[in-house]
Amino acid sequence: MSGDQQRMSIDNDKLPISPKALVVHDPLLNQGGQSNLFVFAGNRDTMQNGTAEAVVCNSKKLEDAMQEIGLKIKHHEDNIKFLKAQKNKLDDSILDLQVSLGKIHSTCGTDSENKESSNGWSEEETSEKILRLDKSAAGICCQLKTDHGSQITHIPLMKDVMGIVALLGKVDDDNLSRLLSDFLGLETMLAVVCKTQDGLKALETYDKEGFINKSSGLYGLGAAIGRDLDDPFLVICLGNLRPYAGEFIADDPQRRLDLMKPRWDNGETPPGFLGFAVNMINIDTANLYWATSTGHGLRETLFYKLFSRLQVYKTRADMLQALRVITDGAISLDGGIIKRDGVFVLGKREVEIKFPKSSRSSNIPENYFDTESRMKELKWKRERFLEDLQREQSFLDQAKFNFEIKKQEFVKFLAHSSSYVTATQVPAGGERSTPIS
Repeated sequence: MSGDQQRMSIDNDKLPISPKALVVHDPLLNQGGQSNLFVFAGNRDTMQNGTAEAVVCNSKKLEDAMQEIGLKIKHHEDNIKFLKAQKNKLDDSILDLQVSLGKIHSTCGTDSENKESSNGWSEEETSEKILRLDKSAAGICCQLKTDHGSQITHIPLMKDVMGIVALLGKVDDDNLSRLLSDFLGLETMLAVVCKTQDGLKALETYDKEGFINKSSGLYGLGAAIGRDLDDPFLVICLGNLRPYAGEFIADDPQRRLDLMKPRWDNGETPPGFLGFAVNMINIDTANLYWATSTGHGLRETLFYKLFSRLQVYKTRADMLQALRVITDGAISLDGGIIKRDGVFVLGKREVEIKFPKSSRSSNIPENYFDTESRMKELKWKRERFLEDLQREQSFLDQAKFNFEIKKQEFVKFLAHSSSYVTATQVPAGGERSTPIS
């Protein structure tokens, strides 16, 4: 029977486990592809034994290579299993915190919008205190708003005026409101906010000699309602501010800024850190979706300009311990204030004008900010686990691909080596020799 008739049938789907059948390259083929069988015909037993040894050696190499890839696959699968378990735990924790915060919002949302809190100022009280400043620009604007309500936009001069800083945001906690207001100072709290530079120009005009024209602009309006404007005042033009250019916190109805937390060299957040002041300002729905001509809202223009990355801590001790990672100032809930460039504010201070307290938050518990901060931290960790999962999955896919390549090489070798071994068992006279054991 010829060598072709003795070829073995190979099942590509079931890998044989006998090492005697495995080889990568045929050691008895020369570069021209011709067999050296006749060269060694005089010593057939030696040649056959050499072939068997080559089969065993090369099969061992292939088995080792496939085993190594298999271990890598197992390693990446274990990593993915661990990461998924950790991500699931984070998902459960985040869900629990969301439910907790949701209950707080639901409870606090039952309060009347205009209800005055027992431990904080309402918007009406803030307006009343501003109205008492007879000769101020803020007082005139508040008087016009009181007299005309929503019709104030029909006054050409006031059409471009957004409002007064102190009335454009609310704060959940009265103590925090006092601290943020103290940080800004009275002059800034009473600043008039304009949408564009045209509104800025309309507020104050000048005669040919460069003196203020008291019969036009905000001066003329003040005189018309019996409130002469004598005090200097700040005007903030939103269109001229350099806005925050980063991302927003996902699914946050207040569109808070996604700012990177301060961290030590080891990656840990300083103890007592509660968040950034710019994100602790609540903006009324009426102004929340207002945007400049370039598409930027109040938080990323006005309040980012005023507070930048001002950090909020529980205590002075926490704040002082974190000095090395404070870049744009900090405040603490027990009254500590650090201005930018390391300027400390000391002594007892009186705050005349404060941000109103959010009526929906009058019953917010003390751990509210801790809970919110904890949830943000868990979401950040979840994002890191998702990145690790994607990386491990790509490693696993590559390992499986390499295994398939090696498997194909293995099957091709089986087909080649089995036919070659069969051919070497047929002697020159055509009779079958004793098979290699």
